[in-house]
Amino acid sequence: MENYHLVINGEDVAGEKGSFKVINPASDTAFAQCSAASTEQLDQAVNAAREAFTQWGLSSHEQRCELLHLIANDMEREVDELARLIVQEQGKPLALAYAEVGGGVAWTRYAASQELPIKLIEETPTQRIEMHHKPLGVVASITPWNWPFMIAVWHIMPALRAGNCVISKPSSLTPLSTIRLIKIIARHVPKGVANVVIGEHGFGHAITSHPGINKIVFTGSTETGQRVMQAAAGNLKRLTLELGGNDAAIVLPGTPVEAVAEDIFQAAFLNMGQTCAALKRLYVHESQCQALAEALTLIAQKQVIGNGLEEGVTFGPIQNLEQLTLVSELVDDARAHGARVLCGGERLSRPGFFYPPTIVTGATDGHRLVDEEQFGPVLPVIAYRDVEDALQRANASSMGLGGSVWGPDTAEAQAIAARLESGVAWVNCHAQIQPNTPFGGCKMSGFGVEFGLEGLLEFTAQQLLFVRKSDAQQ
Repeated sequence: MENYHLVINGEDVAGEKGSFKVINPASDTAFAQCSAASTEQLDQAVNAAREAFTQWGLSSHEQRCELLHLIANDMEREVDELARLIVQEQGKPLALAYAEVGGGVAWTRYAASQELPIKLIEETPTQRIEMHHKPLGVVASITPWNWPFMIAVWHIMPALRAGNCVISKPSSLTPLSTIRLIKIIARHVPKGVANVVIGEHGFGHAITSHPGINKIVFTGSTETGQRVMQAAAGNLKRLTLELGGNDAAIVLPGTPVEAVAEDIFQAAFLNMGQTCAALKRLYVHESQCQALAEALTLIAQKQVIGNGLEEGVTFGPIQNLEQLTLVSELVDDARAHGARVLCGGERLSRPGFFYPPTIVTGATDGHRLVDEEQFGPVLPVIAYRDVEDALQRANASSMGLGGSVWGPDTAEAQAIAARLESGVAWVNCHAQIQPNTPFGGCKMSGFGVEFGLEGLLEFTAQQLLFVRKSDAQQ
C-alpha cells in the first residue's frame, strides 16, 4: 500500500499526526495511506509560503506564465497515472477522469495566457492615475472530494499566475491526486511557493483562522462555508466561496423531448450527480412531464455501473458512505410521501458505494428530495402547469448557483432564464463551464467568482498609483 506524504517547502514530509487510509469507493477497501499534518506543520507550511512570497511576488508575469506552461506539460505527460489515481480515490469512470485531467491542463494553459491589466484612469499634463493589481500573499485552497484534481487546479493556477504562494488542503477522502498535482508544481516553482497539508478532525479550522494566510478559496457545502467565513474574520481574509447548489431547470411547453433528454440526463448525472452545478430539480410542463421522465429513464437504464477502471463502465459509485446514506434517505422520504421511482431507488447489493441513476416523479416542493441538495445520482422530475409558477418555485430555494431554461423559442427561454435567481443562467444547456467565463453563485451559494479575468482579479489587491508629475515631465 503506497504512502503519500505532505509537501512543505518543496520537500516530502511525513505527517506528525500519523497517517490515515484512503478508501476506494468502488470496493470500500483501503488502497493507499496518506500523512496527516499537525498544526505545527501547518505553521511550517505557512512560514515557508510567506518566505517564498518575498521573491515570488516580485517575479515577472512572463516567468510565471512560462512555469505554468511547464506544469501543464508535465500534467499531460502523466495523464495516465493521474487519471487512474482519480478513479481509485474518487470512483468516476476512467474516461471522465481523463477529461478531468485534460480540463486541468486546459485551465492551467488558460491561466498562463492571462494578462493582469493596468488601467489608466486619468492622464493630464500634471498627473497620471493608474489602477494596478498586486498579489495578496498566501492563498489557502480548500477543495472537496467530487472533482479533486480539477477544482484544485481552478484554485491554485490563478493564484500562482497572480503571484501568490499556495497552501493546498484537499479533502481527506480524496487527497492523492492533489498531492501529485502539488508535486508537479513544486518541480518548477521555488521552494515554498506550493505546499500541501492534509489533516482530519477540524484541521480546516486551523487553516481558515490562521493569521498568516491572506485569502481562502473554498469549494464545498454552505454550512462549512459559513464556518470558513466566521473563522476568516480574525485578519479579514479575502474569500471566494463556491458553495452548495440546488440548480433548477425549467422545460418550456413544446420542447422536443427526444432532442433534449440526453443533454438533460448528462447535466443531472454528470459525475454521478456529484457536481455543485449539476441539474438537481427538473420542472417540466404537465403536457410533457411523463414523456420526458420516461425518456430519461431509458437513458438511465442503459448505464453500465461498476468500477471506473473496468472497460465499458459509464457510471461509478457515490464517493463515500455518508453521501450514499443521504441519497438513500432522500429517495426513501420521497417514496414515503407518494413519489414514484421509475428506475433505481435502491443501493446495489455489491461491495462499494453503488447507487444506480434514479428518476423520480410525483415529488414536489416541500419534499426533502426537492428542497435539499441531493448531490448524487437522483433526479426529481416535477410537473408544473404555469410557467410563472415554475419560475417562482425555481427561485424559492435559498441557494442560487446555477439554473437553466429549455425551450424551442430561444428568445422566450432567454427572457425567462434572465429572471432566475442564480449566479449563472443557461439556455438549452446546463453546467457548461469554461475557463474564460466567470462562474460563481448568489444567495447561500456563496460569493466571489472563479475563471476569466474577474476570477483572476479575485487573487489580487487593488493599488491605485497616483503620480504627480515633476516640472521636468510637464
